Amino acid sequence: MRERAAKTADWFRRALSSSGTERDTALLVIKSTLAATAAWWVAEQVIAAESPAFAPFSAVLTMNVTIHRSLWQAARYTGAVIAGVLLQAGVVLLIGPSLIAFVVVALLALTLGRWPALGEQRSQVATAAFFAFSAYLSAESTVGRATELGQIVLLVVVGCGFGLLVNLCVFPPLRYRGAEHGLRTLAQELSTLLGDLADGLDTGDVDSERAARWCRLSDRAHRSLAAARSGMETAESSLALNPRKLLPSHRPHREFARYRRVLGAMERAVHQLASLTRSLHRWRQEENTYSYSAALTAYARFTGTLRAVTDLLTELDADRLEEQSARLCELAGEAESALQEVTASAREHDLPLADPSRPYGVLIVEAARLMEEFRLTADALTSRAGDDAAALPAGDATGR
Repeated sequence: MRERAAKTADWFRRALSSSGTERDTALLVIKSTLAATAAWWVAEQVIAAESPAFAPFSAVLTMNVTIHRSLWQAARYTGAVIAGVLLQAGVVLLIGPSLIAFVVVALLALTLGRWPALGEQRSQVATAAFFAFSAYLSAESTVGRATELGQIVLLVVVGCGFGLLVNLCVFPPLRYRGAEHGLRTLAQELSTLLGDLADGLDTGDVDSERAARWCRLSDRAHRSLAAARSGMETAESSLALNPRKLLPSHRPHREFARYRRVLGAMERAVHQLASLTRSLHRWRQEENTYSYSAALTAYARFTGTLRAVTDLLTELDADRLEEQSARLCELAGEAESALQEVTASAREHDLPLADPSRPYGVLIVEAARLMEEFRLTADALTSRAGDDAAALPAGDATGR
């Protein structure tokens, strides 16, 4: 019990002291409560609706992590509700309020609910149709029935309106830090993998268990890559229609072209490392000698320098980008020198690079490709935003 209380207190402490997931969650809860309360008051006191819950429900449903997505959610939700209400009204007018009419309404609403244009709100077509059918049966006159159906649509519009208004005016979400967080997390996974590679190659510990661990770490990096892409998309989406981006404190963070190029380079590096770990696994399975210890040691130094690059990327911060990009270029230069040592050691010890049945040639090729991607990463952070935007197609989130 005490441990749970301590964790809860720590959660609130993080929400109050620094930006992050905790603060974002707390703000979303507070804003949703404010929007729902305002929508309920208008529905109950101003409209005097018999079912005012539609308004706060709509307000909470349209509250999203970005204003752009909130707008789309509201539009799709309102469209789904209107479609459901109109569908129910049309069927009942033709058939009358009966069980057969309900079957037809359900069949058509659930079919229309498969329409991809409504996105996540597709299920609301059937929900609105069922509520509208119930409201229609409870009304005692034709005018009352029309009023009930119109009131459902009005409550949804009121709720969506308050949801959008609160999201726009009360701490509108700006998720540019989400792009940094995704890149930092991905860099941490790469750093762990490269560190383990460097340690294993330096000590000659390339047994089957360690090679299998490298493959698992590579898989984890692939999963982090998907999260980094999602964070980048959310960050870019948060800028659309957001008034906070006009504030001086947020203007340096309005350009994501650099981060898109970094993500593209890191994505390709993840794939290269996956190929590298497979080659090392095959090395362990096919080699019966470790007479190439000098080449392994050189390769370990190379992966160690790449780890230093990823360690710096784990601290990526838009406010310190110039300082970090300069240091990143220095580390990239050190990695290029280490790569030259790898190729020199391969020539000195006459490694069978041209033998397709041996992994050495693949290892050298993968090392060169990895170096290229890390050099591109350094160049991406060093270049100007305008140069980046010109170098990339519009909307390209991976740098491809």
